[in-house]
Order: sequence, then C-alpha cells, then structure tokens
Amino acid sequence: QVQLVESGGDLVEPGGSLRLPCAASIPIFRLSAMGWYRQAPGKQRELVAVITSSGSTNYADSVKGRFTISRDDAKNTVYLRMNNLKPEDTAVYYCNKAYSNSYYDWGQGTQVTVSS
Repeated sequence: QVQLVESGGDLVEPGGSLRLPCAASIPIFRLSAMGWYRQAPGKQRELVAVITSSGSTNYADSVKGRFTISRDDAKNTVYLRMNNLKPEDTAVYYCNKAYSNSYYDWGQGTQVTVSS
C-alpha cells in the first residue's frame, strides 16, 4: 500500500513562495506520471502540475510560469515549487497519480493560504 505524505504548506503573503514536498512510502515515480492537485473550499479538486515517468512536465494555465514540479527519485519525493503566490492559490494541496484511471490512497494534503 503506497502512502503519500504532503507537507510544506503555510500562510504566506501575496507574492511569496513555498516549496511543497510529497514523500512516497515506496519508489513509484518511474511507474506513472505524478501530479499535484489542489482543492479550494467549495470547489472541485483540480490538477495543477504533472511530471511524467520520463520527466516531462505540464502545468495548468493558472499556474504556468509560477509553479515548478520536480522529483527526487532517490528520496521518493516529488516537489512543487510555487512562486509569486496569489490569493486564488489558497487551497489544500495533494499529490497523486496523474493521467490515470486509478489513484493511490489520498494523503491528508497540506494547506496553503495566501493572504495579507
């Protein structure tokens, strides 16, 4: 059973930066694409960044140019670097498979709040 643990969320001011790590309990990142998702209050969960097993990346238009997804296979960790944060980035952030019909069990996520 794969466990995913997200961390790094915080309260930051607009324009600030954060880096979110997502640690997996076993090596999985070469098996499938991984993504960072977010869910704001009252909204559906949305996929914001993807890194494929070959290392290619894709981003939602709303975060393109501000967010960067990366991974460290040796640490079984995928990261989301978020720059120039905006209030509309406020959400709980999760990592999981991307481009798949199935998911690992969802972690608890990490809260990012962007506010002055």
